[in-house]
Amino acid sequence: MLFGLDGVEIGLIIVFLCLFGGILTGFPVAFAIGGAGLMSFGIIAALDSAGILVHEALDTGSQAYRDLVNSGVNPANISHFRYPDLPVYPEALFPGGWEQAVDRNLSFIVNRMNERVFAGASIETLLAVLMFVMMGIVLERSKIANDLLTTMARVFGPLPGGLAVSVVIVGAFLAASTGIVGATVVTMGLLSLPTMLRHGYSPQLATGVIAASGTLGQIIPPSIVIVLLGTLAGDLYSAAQEARAQAVGCTDALTYLGEPAVVSVGTLFQAAMLPGIFLAGLYALYAFGYALFNPSKAPPVHLEHTSHSTITRREGVLWFIAVPVLLIGGAIASGQVGIAGSQQIVVSEFSEAGARASLRTAVSDQCQAAMIDLHGQDAWDKAVAEQAAIEASGGSQGSVQRTPEEIEALTTDAVTNAPKLGNGLLTVMVLLSLMLSFGRGVAPTGDPRPLLIGAAGIVGVLVLDALFVGPLTTSGTAFVIYLIPFAALAYGLKAAAANLARNELFRVVFPPLVLIVAVLGSILGGVTNPTPAAALGAGGALLLAAYRKLSDHHKSGKIILGAAFAVIVMILIGSNFDLRLGRGDVPFEDWVAYIVALGAYYYAMFGILYACWVLFSDGTLGIVVRETAKVTSMVFTILIGSQLLNLVVISFGGEHYIQSFLRSFDNEFTVFLLVMLVLFILGFVLDFLEIIYIVVPIVGPVIYGGTMDPKWVTIMIAVNLQTSFLTPPFGFALFYLRGVAPKEVTTGHIYKGIIPFVLIQMLGLGILWVFPDIVTIVPNLLSN
Repeated sequence: MLFGLDGVEIGLIIVFLCLFGGILTGFPVAFAIGGAGLMSFGIIAALDSAGILVHEALDTGSQAYRDLVNSGVNPANISHFRYPDLPVYPEALFPGGWEQAVDRNLSFIVNRMNERVFAGASIETLLAVLMFVMMGIVLERSKIANDLLTTMARVFGPLPGGLAVSVVIVGAFLAASTGIVGATVVTMGLLSLPTMLRHGYSPQLATGVIAASGTLGQIIPPSIVIVLLGTLAGDLYSAAQEARAQAVGCTDALTYLGEPAVVSVGTLFQAAMLPGIFLAGLYALYAFGYALFNPSKAPPVHLEHTSHSTITRREGVLWFIAVPVLLIGGAIASGQVGIAGSQQIVVSEFSEAGARASLRTAVSDQCQAAMIDLHGQDAWDKAVAEQAAIEASGGSQGSVQRTPEEIEALTTDAVTNAPKLGNGLLTVMVLLSLMLSFGRGVAPTGDPRPLLIGAAGIVGVLVLDALFVGPLTTSGTAFVIYLIPFAALAYGLKAAAANLARNELFRVVFPPLVLIVAVLGSILGGVTNPTPAAALGAGGALLLAAYRKLSDHHKSGKIILGAAFAVIVMILIGSNFDLRLGRGDVPFEDWVAYIVALGAYYYAMFGILYACWVLFSDGTLGIVVRETAKVTSMVFTILIGSQLLNLVVISFGGEHYIQSFLRSFDNEFTVFLLVMLVLFILGFVLDFLEIIYIVVPIVGPVIYGGTMDPKWVTIMIAVNLQTSFLTPPFGFALFYLRGVAPKEVTTGHIYKGIIPFVLIQMLGLGILWVFPDIVTIVPNLLSN
């Protein structure tokens, strides 16, 4: 043995040194990773062929090993680390020779590329990366971030540490729109750092809050980190739980766990919401507290406002707090008392399958013991009692086809018991009511009559819906019934939109906020998956940026507004009419809806193309396309290179060696803590992409193969990577900021300023560790 080390250990050291050396050469990381894989494989193969590298493998044919297996020990948990006295025998790292390893690796490369890059199930999710990147770059290049910073500074500037608080808020906004750490840190460093220094802010606080807020893009959805982590986490968790179930004698993970072993990117977005907001709140709270104790280093700043109306405190409380609370509270109360609810009356052609026990009970004795150990004796006894009751009643009934008479009777019963108001209509009316309330709040001295007419239209829609519109009313008939109140509502909304457009805060914050809510809402609400939502975000960002450019040049943006309205029309028609023209009997109203939707589609496409032309004429589109191509090509090239490096590690048993070491610990939380420490340290020298694609696949089968919630595990990894982005001396965010900071801001200022935020980040990690419900509560509530 060379230097007293196992050959696999030396091979892992060679891989790490080649990777680290490749990164230090200055070559693009995407190519350095693949080159490191090829170079390390060549070195290891040469040393192995010379007989220098020797691996001490467990002798699985020995009596001691057989005795352990016969005693009930899982072979997956038997390793030299846990049982150092087991017999071993020396073998080469490549038992069949390096030529066989090359053949095997080449076949693995083809399969891996096909699965994860070209034609696999995860490719659709990975396409969301491209469109989220484009969305962020468009918003960054269109100076919308500049407007956000300026406006938030005017709003929060008069508070102690107000500029720092505004940077945190804008950082969260940009995180929800870009998801790219480097872009956010550079943008805010260029825009806000000179302003903060000019108004007497401490360089340490200014640089610290900018760097920390810029890394929120790691965790706040739609985060590229979570998209990439999610595609891996889903595969790793599913495979690890299947292996875990089979190891304890169960046929599959569904039987053992009692639920599917699935985790999706959309679910991870839901899980990341509260932790992201929580961390942003901790940053803002620290900035405010720092200013209270050091007022000279974070003084209040009064910037000139451009709002046209002065709003008193009483008016602000009434229209921005009291009225919205009453509206939302009334809508919730109407659902509780049965006035509003789902008006779904579609009866399935087939009956529902009979009740099933909460756990499968027809399992082997070994699987039963494992399930009792996992779920507890009470849960098993409950499942046994449920199964006994089902069998006593004749067994679980399968789904059978209903007769037309049964379907008609069930439909009549559903219509009779349907609530007076539908959830969808009520939600839309509440949102429009909030717009009218805000429109009045920003212009309390203006003419209230148009807004009152709009409010009367909302009341008219709800009253007509309750009296004349039922579940069986067609969409075309309902539209005719709503026509007059809709016209009144449109008149009021036009006045409210004009008032909001004259208010600086709403004019700047409202458009990107609507875009973010549309993207995240469609994902978090389960309406669609991240890829179509990312497409909506990219298209919306193009329209938003083009409208901003036209406004800067004092040109009309009616085409852009019309395109945005056309998208809304398409969504409303698609959700209320059946546009499938291939069915047998198509009503006239569906034909009309189809023609209107088709016209809206063509106009929306024209508007997007016009937006692209506006941005192209301005020179922005070319930059956006180049930057988007650069970032996404880097991501996919790193994906390919990291797969090559992973296969090299697998080829000489490095992956199995690391997993055996981790499984040698009895406590899975100890294992996860060790993995988190390694990821934190690697974050000093590796970008998150390399860590995700090189390290996580190796340790994933262990950390995702236990009892820990996969959502919590993944979000903890994401927050950990965010922390390593900040930590001196190698934090990437610090180098991004150093590159755009003025000369008077030294590297020492940046390092000193970031330390409190690193401590805050570690505190946040500790809180998430102690209170995992912060991560899991949102997805659990939405799933229920």
